[in-house]
Amino acid sequence: MDSVRQAFGVEAWPLRHALRLLGDGWQEFDALVRETAAPRRDVEDLLAALGDDLQRDGTAVRLRPGAPARYEDLAAPGPEPAGLLDTVAAHIRDVPPALAALDHVQATPETVLRRARWLDEQYDLRTTRLLFLGDHDLTSLAVRLLRPEARLTVVDVDDRVLEYLDRHSGRTIRTVHTDLRFGLPLAVAGSADVVFSDPPYTPEGMALFASRGIECLADPPQGRLLLAYGYSRRHPALGQQAQRALGALGLTFEAILPGFHRYLGAQAIGSAADLYVCQPTARARKKGRSKGAGKGTGIYTHGPQSVEARETPPVLRTALTELAGEGGLRVETRGPDWNAPITAEDAAIALDLSADPGPWLVRALLATNAPRVAVLLPNSHPDLASARAQQELTGLLAPKYRLQLLRSTPDNHHAVVIAEAVPPDPATAARAVWSRAHGRLANVWPDAPPDVADLRLIDLPRHRLAEARDALATPS
Repeated sequence: MDSVRQAFGVEAWPLRHALRLLGDGWQEFDALVRETAAPRRDVEDLLAALGDDLQRDGTAVRLRPGAPARYEDLAAPGPEPAGLLDTVAAHIRDVPPALAALDHVQATPETVLRRARWLDEQYDLRTTRLLFLGDHDLTSLAVRLLRPEARLTVVDVDDRVLEYLDRHSGRTIRTVHTDLRFGLPLAVAGSADVVFSDPPYTPEGMALFASRGIECLADPPQGRLLLAYGYSRRHPALGQQAQRALGALGLTFEAILPGFHRYLGAQAIGSAADLYVCQPTARARKKGRSKGAGKGTGIYTHGPQSVEARETPPVLRTALTELAGEGGLRVETRGPDWNAPITAEDAAIALDLSADPGPWLVRALLATNAPRVAVLLPNSHPDLASARAQQELTGLLAPKYRLQLLRSTPDNHHAVVIAEAVPPDPATAARAVWSRAHGRLANVWPDAPPDVADLRLIDLPRHRLAEARDALATPS
């Protein structure tokens, strides 16, 4: 069975169609190529893999009588559960609203289910490793409902979405946190056969998400990258810019399905977007890595992280530096990237997170080891918006830092969080793990749950961070 699957790689539809035709009776080889639209070599590989189950008569071939039953699980997707659309719609009704800074528009339930069905038809979800870069639309949940055995991973910047997926999938969907602008978690690099994403509809956003998607593929030329993208038909130059950005990454367009996605909004583009089916070329991985990082945080069409967003005024950075240096410490100023450790044993760190949509603060403090850290944030930051949010933030960082939360500082639009390092508690392992946020959890926490053991602390969704803190708080 495995050799038959491998004949067409990740693509299931040509394989399924070929098996159905061969099961129906004699097929001329030329007609088999034409009907499946598969390259001659792929069809030859399939026929060779069928071995003794294949009969030949000159140039005609068929499956031996009785043999088609052996391939029924390959020849068609499995049965579909009843009531799928209603369940998908219920999940979407309850999903947390998108973070305002991320400029996301929700796909309709019909679109989400259409995606799941299309993925199941084109790729054998019983064996294909499917990864989603961002999934506020909950397409992964629809796939899980359709194919409980599918191997699914979701990488997202919104901790609330990751927690929602964990809860509603029974933790059968692997959830990993990151902001793709700062890098891809090592544990998901090279881990997928097919990657799906509905990225920001700017050339910068498309290029970033596509490059990370290429990095996720185990074998880029054999894998597929599926992207949603929409633009107004009044402005075709916008489409050309995005397509040029994808082409520059070494992607070729295997198909573009017009109007495949529909949205509850986005009327400027007709509340619709196309589905781009991209096949990476042999050079795509190298190009993706070179273009995917270090290009700034402005990738959205609207809001504080849009391509037009302004940088932090120097006067605010000066005020942040002064707050960080109180007590006579030397100050080092850093940006928001937490993908590498930030260490200063005898200096304070000033972090400019003024564009933080919400998730950056916790990860930046986990990534930083310094006696004192001052962080500039929007005054409306979710971790500062209520007493409960402030309490949760303080508790989550308690193994490492004591926090002082200064609202409306240095002005009414900003806030500063001061983090003072606390001495380690010799009775627990929490401080040791919290201070090694970039170490593989299996190495820094031998009792880490198996489903997160290959992740780093900064890769965990926030609710899993809280679980880890509670587990580590137990005296060793």
